[in-house]
Amino acid sequence: MVTGDQTGGATRPADDGGLPLPAAGAVGLVGPADGDAPTWDTDRMWTLPNVLSLLRLAGVPLMVWLILGPHHDLLAVVVLAVAGFTDWLDGFLARRWHQTSRVGQMLDPVADRLYILAVVLCLAARAIIPWWLVVLLVARDVMITALVPLLRTRGYSSLPVHFLGKAATFNLLYAFPLILLGADDGLGWAVAGVLGWAFALWGVGLYWWAGLLYLVQTLGLLRDVPARTRAG
Repeated sequence: MVTGDQTGGATRPADDGGLPLPAAGAVGLVGPADGDAPTWDTDRMWTLPNVLSLLRLAGVPLMVWLILGPHHDLLAVVVLAVAGFTDWLDGFLARRWHQTSRVGQMLDPVADRLYILAVVLCLAARAIIPWWLVVLLVARDVMITALVPLLRTRGYSSLPVHFLGKAATFNLLYAFPLILLGADDGLGWAVAGVLGWAFALWGVGLYWWAGLLYLVQTLGLLRDVPARTRAG
């Protein structure tokens, strides 16, 4: 993870001389891949925040079964709501109890992405949303994943979550449960579908906007920071 100096600027690994990162506006880089002091509080796996994250992951197959199996859409939305609450709760507890960990930092975004991917695939399979929407979301994640090997050539492990990315995830996590409720004629919540599509369109736009910012940031890093040698 990045370590910052007293002015808040992120630095490269110590073996690179502490060179400042190239200016990238409001978004910095998460790194380096090794050699820096960790920014987490504990290396323990079994903390309450991590257990909550694992329980959230366990809810993904349950949600998929509820949507594709018995079509219990309302119960599926309840699972999504509980997942959203535990997402907030585990972060709150990790900060309050000083239990932030490397495992937790990996589990949280993985859980968010799995819920979004699972629900959009389920909705597309039931013809509630078009497949082009699924392609847009998956293509953006594929693009971000493809940037990781490039970042590692400069000694960094990943990009931070930008506030636009957080806003996009917020919109998408609200969008698809609302679309699901609106599509269930038995519930009579057509207005939920309208709100859901509004969240979805904004979410997809912000998702790609944040993704393009990450791409520009990575290209700037490749241009301005020398590649690390194998010995380094």
